Amino acid sequence: MSLMDTLAEMLRTPLMQRALLIAVLVGLAAPVMGTYLVQRRLALLGDGIGHVALTGVAAGWLAGAAAGWADQGALAVPGAIVASVAGALLIEAVRARGRTSGDVALAILFYGGIAGGVLLITLAGGTTANLNAYLFGSIAAVTTMDVWLTLGLATLIIGVGVGLRGPLFALCHDEEFARAAGLPAKALTVLIAVMAALTVSVSMRVVGVLLVSALMIVPVATSQLLARSFRGTMGAAMVIGLVVCVSGLVLTYLYPLSPGATIVVLAIGLYAVSSIVRPLLSRPRPVDHVAASSSTS
Repeated sequence: MSLMDTLAEMLRTPLMQRALLIAVLVGLAAPVMGTYLVQRRLALLGDGIGHVALTGVAAGWLAGAAAGWADQGALAVPGAIVASVAGALLIEAVRARGRTSGDVALAILFYGGIAGGVLLITLAGGTTANLNAYLFGSIAAVTTMDVWLTLGLATLIIGVGVGLRGPLFALCHDEEFARAAGLPAKALTVLIAVMAALTVSVSMRVVGVLLVSALMIVPVATSQLLARSFRGTMGAAMVIGLVVCVSGLVLTYLYPLSPGATIVVLAIGLYAVSSIVRPLLSRPRPVDHVAASSSTS
């Protein structure tokens, strides 16, 4: 069977159709909020929220077990959404008070999120093996409900991230300027935190909570090497996220690879190639201009 026949067979499979649709949505949505986090120098915020989301997943399992449901994991994703939003708001509250530095707050969330997840899944009668699909991603096991949930959240994230690009960029670039310009800085800060939490919840099914931050940040880091404006950076990051998610999914269909790890490795590989190629493509400064600069210095 040729490669084209294999790909055609993949597209005819309902399971892979759902996985491909989620990969496209997550690939477009994750870098949107990642662009704002990089601009605010909060690249690790997604990691902290992801760890808290794991506690939400386990809490969903515990609620399902308490209700006696046959599918105890039915509330895992809704639980992750609630926990992610609460964790993001907690981080912003800690940062706003200024009594604890941002990195200490994130470290507490890292440890507390993992410990809470393991403890609650044990109380629910499960094992840590039940958390593996959420730790490392399981895009090939998505359900129709996952597709509709991802479609709704991704549309909201892209709509807010692109529609409010001007005010959000002003806040991320210079918060004092945003306040002086009359923008609701506190409300916009909370909005970014909530949208970042929803992005983590959406991306969790694709790359897992341990790698979710990479899908938000690495495409943005790559696009910063290629684009010259904030708008161009966001657009290029969305294209890169889309390409690596779809390519990673196709590779995991062809070979027995972990989808989350494959997607992240592709993203990092693209960043490495861009870092090497960019200086070679940069236009050299004219000799006369260099000489003039040297003479005036």
